[in-house]
Amino acid sequence: MIDDIEYNTEREHLIIPEYGRHVQKMVNFAKTRETKEERNKVAKAIISVMGNLQPHLRDVSDFQHKLWDQLFIMSNFELDADSPYPKPSKEVLEERPEALKYPQNFPKYRFYGNNIKTMIDVAVSWEDNELKEALTYTIANHMKKCFLNWNKDTVEDDVIFNHLYELSDGKINLKGSDEDLIDASSLMKSNSKKKYSNNKKGSKKNNSNRGKKRY
Repeated sequence: MIDDIEYNTEREHLIIPEYGRHVQKMVNFAKTRETKEERNKVAKAIISVMGNLQPHLRDVSDFQHKLWDQLFIMSNFELDADSPYPKPSKEVLEERPEALKYPQNFPKYRFYGNNIKTMIDVAVSWEDNELKEALTYTIANHMKKCFLNWNKDTVEDDVIFNHLYELSDGKINLKGSDEDLIDASSLMKSNSKKKYSNNKKGSKKNNSNRGKKRY
């Protein structure tokens, strides 16, 4: 009796394990039928069994198409039966998708984020006027805010100006500027207000669940 025991490691590989070994055996049986009429009859019976595993989707047209595709996939595309839908292609199934081109950004100052470089490039492309100056100082204040999020201690404006000069390849120079950036305490206070408002919204949402029955 021990010699008749089968281990899964010794059994045939399941192409779609979700349907189990019995469905796979049914598909293998369908391939052995001699006449196409008999193969079609068995194929429809298998589709019915596969649909019963998810009865809420059994009669959906797209789901039926998916079942027929999976039937041919489990037969390793060797089942010669008529399908109400176009048969899937083994070549298309095994075709590898093209590699996605991810942007390779390795910023020196990661605490500023990747978008800061785009903002700086836009500011550099503008003509020298009051609007460009306003944008430049807006970027500098944003950089200071990001720096404080990364380093809770204070930061001198000269440090931000030097980083801005470096990131703009020397095209934006605020060194020696008479205008100061927003005070660090004000920037930190605005961050704390946002956190407090978010926590307050979350607490209201949680309180709304009180008194409700949970099963």
